Amino acid sequence: MAKVTFNEELCKGCGLCVAACPKQILALSKVRLNQKGHSPVEMTNQEACIGCAFCATMCPDCVIRVER
Repeated sequence: MAKVTFNEELCKGCGLCVAACPKQILALSKVRLNQKGHSPVEMTNQEACIGCAFCATMCPDCVIRVER
């Protein structure tokens, strides 16, 4: 199983990673904001992650780290 981590303080909530995820297990938070006032991305189902790293590839700010 892959481990995905996010640097939430750098996330600007653009949603590119959410759109790129083939398993549709990423979402922008509806309850939290980072220090810049953006809704950071969060994993909704870690066990379903296949470690494809499409999310990390799409992220323009290198917020996402995928470890296999």
